[in-house]
Amino acid sequence: MQQQNFGNHARIVKGYHMITFIIILAVLILSIIHLVQVFGEDGWLYIGLIPVLTAIALILIAYYARVFALKAQDRAIRAEENLRHFLLTGKPLDTALQMSQIIALRFAADEEFVGLAQKAAKEQLKSTDIKKAIANWKSDHYRA
Repeated sequence: MQQQNFGNHARIVKGYHMITFIIILAVLILSIIHLVQVFGEDGWLYIGLIPVLTAIALILIAYYARVFALKAQDRAIRAEENLRHFLLTGKPLDTALQMSQIIALRFAADEEFVGLAQKAAKEQLKSTDIKKAIANWKSDHYRA
């Protein structure tokens, strides 16, 4: 497995992020075209509007499935990093840290984690700045 770093840590799942999005977008566009073609005919409400509503429902399902999964991962990351900070310092993470900062801190090795967490809280560093400041990158291959 390739060593992770700031330049290659982002992960795109082609089947989800690209193919599924393109298919759902195609279904929406084609259903709108179909709706325009059948508008005004007998039964247009059923044969034209239902596919559009179905496409919109698919978009919402895909969006919320991703959002809910990320929220669950964020909670797990917060708990893991809070525990790691507690094990290293005897104190929980600073409550001033935002979720995006904690997510970025998970890539820091133990040797620099505590100092970087303090700096991030004090200076309100952006997640990209935190990631760029990491000298000893700790890979995370589990987050999708």
